[in-house]
This record gives sequence, C-alpha cells and structure tokens, in this order.
Amino acid sequence: MRRQLPPLNAVRAFEAAARHLSFTKAAEELFVTPAAVSQQVKSLEAHLGRPLFRRLNRAMALTDAGRLLLPGFGAGLDEIAQAVRALKAEAEHGPLDVNTSPAFASKWLIPRLDGFRHGAPEVEVRITASMELVDFDRDEVDVAIRFGVGDYAGLAAEWLMGEEVFPVCAPGLIDGEHPLETPEDLRFHLLLHDGTRQLGDLTPDWSMWLQAAGVDSVNPNYGMTLRPGSMVVEAALEGQGVALGRRSLVAGDLATGRLVRPFALSLPISFSHWLVYKPEALKRPKIKAFRDWIVAEAEASRGR
Repeated sequence: MRRQLPPLNAVRAFEAAARHLSFTKAAEELFVTPAAVSQQVKSLEAHLGRPLFRRLNRAMALTDAGRLLLPGFGAGLDEIAQAVRALKAEAEHGPLDVNTSPAFASKWLIPRLDGFRHGAPEVEVRITASMELVDFDRDEVDVAIRFGVGDYAGLAAEWLMGEEVFPVCAPGLIDGEHPLETPEDLRFHLLLHDGTRQLGDLTPDWSMWLQAAGVDSVNPNYGMTLRPGSMVVEAALEGQGVALGRRSLVAGDLATGRLVRPFALSLPISFSHWLVYKPEALKRPKIKAFRDWIVAEAEASRGR
C-alpha cells in the first residue's frame, strides 16, 4: 500500500519542537534557525490540515493532534536512526571491497596482501578484478586501483606509482641457441604482443621500443598477440618468447629470477597507478588502514 507520508524535514522539526516545547531549542538541536523550524512546522500543519501547537504568550503547548502525532513520529525517527546505525556498522565491520584490473590484482596486489592482513587481521578483503570503471554510488566498492591520469570526477585519487615497459624473458633464452646479447638478436625470437593495448597509442609497443633501441633489422609486427595482457607475462614465463613487460606486473618474477631483463632500455608510460575512493571514505577505519598500507607498499615497491 502506498504510504501517505509528510515531508521528513517537517517531521523532524515538529518532533524536536514538540519534545522541547520550544522552537529555539529545536533549532539548536537541528543546527538551523528558529524561523526555519517554525516554517517547517507550519508546512506540516498545512499538509495535515490541523494545528499542532497552541502559541501562548511565553510558552507553547501541543494540541490534541500534536500529542497524538508525537509518539509515532518519535518512534519512526528512532527506527530510521537505528537503520542508519545498522548500515554504518555493517559497512564498517563488513568486508573491504577492492576493485582493480585482473593483471594488477594477480601480479602486484594479491602477492602483497599478507602484509595488510598481518597489520589489520580484523578486516576481510574482497577483490573484484575487472577492466570496467566502477560507480561508487552503484557498485559495492570501497576503493579502486586504476591505471590512468588520476582525473576521476567527484573522487579522491592518490598517486601510487608510475609505470614503464622493457623486454623480459625466461632465463633460458639468454644463453640458448640464439643468445640475447644485443637487441638485434631479437630477430631470432618470438615477440609477444599485448593485444588489449589498454592505452592505445600511449602504450609503448615493440615498434616504439625497437626504434628507441636503434634497431631496424627486427620486424616489430612479428610474433604472437595475446589477450588479456596478463597472458603476455605468462607466455614469457613459459619461454615462448620475449615480452614488453610493465614493471609493476613483472617485478615479482624478476625478483625471483623467473624472468630476466636482457636489455636495460625501458620506455615510460604516461599513465600511472592511482588509488581511488570517495572523498569522505577515509573517515572509515578499514579504508584508512588499507590506504595507509598500500601507499606505503607502493613507496617500498618503487624503492625496490
């Protein structure tokens, strides 16, 4: 059944004024002016078609209609407040929802999460990996890690780290049948291409890297194209060929020796990794804890 409800602001003004029997004290409680409380009460009386207060010389009293409404209005506002408290409690003590790209989740974030869980064992982390931009007002997301220029309307964005690409391969290719001693030796190897080209022309590809290396004897279009981009790293790990690896996605495999850098030349990417959240989100302890951890982890990662 469709509810016949008066305006909520008018209900709040009447309920406060009725409890205090004073527009002035109600105004102090609601952080408005006494005139605003009076106007809201008048609008409620007009809506109901009944007077709710009797104005006396130095005091005010409730009419029969006002006395009838006060308990129900008070109970209703208490129920609303309780529902809001329950929602806030669930939001604070429930899981922390993090959204990022599949490659960044698997290659950078997840391998480091033990550090966050050690520092905040009470926080359950849920990671959603997707390439879609999330809507913080619609989707169940507390924070997102995005790769871009940091311009996200209506949201706070903190820079985590820049990015660059450089050739990587399995150790066996370095000293194999055709050792990778100079960039020209790439002509003997399969070039692995990222078919997603997430940033379009802003993403350095083999053509750009070979040009920067001064090599014109290698066909930059030769090789194998893979989608999503995380498969490029996996193919390199399996010794299938040489990939242009993004630093954040290959740092762990370089550290363990599963991948190596045959050449030092790297090309910067104009986009960076950003931590994105609603401006007021850091008031929530679990989000603040995650923010502090990932900012520190990103700084340490840059140092390594």
